[in-house]
Formats: sequence, structure tokens, C-alpha cells
Amino acid sequence: MELVECEWCRVQSQPGTSTCPTCGAPLDVANLVSDSGWREAPRMRDMAQFRFSSSSVQVEGTIVPVAEVNLAQGDSVYFEHHVMLWKDAHTPLVAYNVPGGARRSLAGMPHVVTVAYGPGRIAFSREAPGELVVLPLAAGVEIDVREHAFVVASHTTSYSFIRIKGLTNLLHGGNGMYIDRFITGAEPGVVMLHGNGNVFERYLQPGERIQVEPGGFLYKDASVQMNTVQLDVKTGMFSRGLYVAEFVGPGRLGIQSMYHHHGSD
Repeated sequence: MELVECEWCRVQSQPGTSTCPTCGAPLDVANLVSDSGWREAPRMRDMAQFRFSSSSVQVEGTIVPVAEVNLAQGDSVYFEHHVMLWKDAHTPLVAYNVPGGARRSLAGMPHVVTVAYGPGRIAFSREAPGELVVLPLAAGVEIDVREHAFVVASHTTSYSFIRIKGLTNLLHGGNGMYIDRFITGAEPGVVMLHGNGNVFERYLQPGERIQVEPGGFLYKDASVQMNTVQLDVKTGMFSRGLYVAEFVGPGRLGIQSMYHHHGSD
């Protein structure tokens, strides 16, 4: 019998499997793609489960989803401390200072991540309506994520950040945007994000360009270039500068349909 391929992460599963064991996406639901090429992120079913390393994850709820991680001995995950919802009393936590994090602290961004070690259970939530986006990463892969979207990542991914200067948005001024960067080494890993509202993904062909309001950007492959572009918008006799993020393929680009303004945007 032919294996079943997950349309979200492309991992193959045994026939009769209803949920992808790697990302939790339903395997019996086809991709929903708009005429312009945006596909909806999979709506994971309540209590859907998937695995990473020797640990498992169960996704609870659909409006404000919770990721409950059952950590195995030898596995660990890291996260920003305010996204933890609950944990077993015996699950140890250790704080880790992000290198160069003082710059993030001055901008009002978290500069310390917390590490939880197995065995034990721990749950996470961004406490906002939206979608939990699961991004399994093969070995040697890098992905870039907008600030305030990261929920939790496996210990097999390294964490750093960069600052993109000049990005402001239509409603709020600002001094730039921070991008969280996750890279796997010799082992695969997983990164879980929170997307506000609905999440859509599009694959950009080589050289293909698209412009996105900065608040809508959620994640991108490392192969996708991100540039700051200023547009001159005419208002009668006057014009104003509007900054947008321009993305150039090839690679995946993820966006969210709503966002919360943070001071560093």
C-alpha cells in the first residue's frame, strides 16, 4: 500500500493514519489554496498529537491553542518565560541569557529564554486567538520568524536574532523589527509559532517578489531575501512614506491576518 504524504510538512506516514506524526496536520483534508497561491495553514484538530525526538506534543483547543509537551528523558525545549501555561512540579527549568540580548532588552524584547528538561510535562500558550503553526525542520535548516511569534522550540535547534532597520507600518511608527532565527545542526528539530488570526503560506519562485505590510509577516525560509522598501503614497497634494517588507524568492513565506503592535515594531 502507498504511504500517505502530509501536504504541510511532506513527511510520509503509513496508510490509515489520520494525523501527521511529525506536525499534527490532518492527513484527510486537502490543501486550501487561494487563486493567488496562498495556502491556509492546517487547522489541527483538538487533541491532535505529534512527536519530535523521543517526546510528544498534544495540541489542545482551537481558538487559543495550547501546546502540551510530554518531555522524554534527555530531551528539552526552550521558550520565552511568559508563554508557559503550566508544568509538572518536578520538571526543572533553567534560564539562559541570549548572547547580545541587552539590545533586545533596551527595545522591550525578551532577552532571556527558559529551558525545560525532561522527563515531565509542560504546556505553552500565547494567550491570544490564532493558530499554532508547527514547523518541523530537517537537519541543517534555518528559518526566520518575526518577533513575539515564537512559542517553543526543541533542544536540537539553536536560537539567535537579527534586527531589520527601517521597518515601520501604516498605523504605528517604530525603529525596526527583530527577527528570531532558528537553525538545526546534525539532527532535525521543530519550532512552534503562534500566528494571530489566520495563517497563510506561499512558496515564492526564484526572483519572485511580494510586498507585505510588516505586521503581517510571520516566518520565512532563510533562502527568501527580506528588504525594506519605502513607497510614496499620494494624499491630495501631499505624499507620505509607507514602509513595507519586500520578500524575494525562492522559498516559503508565512503571513498572519492580524497582529498586535509591539513597541519595537
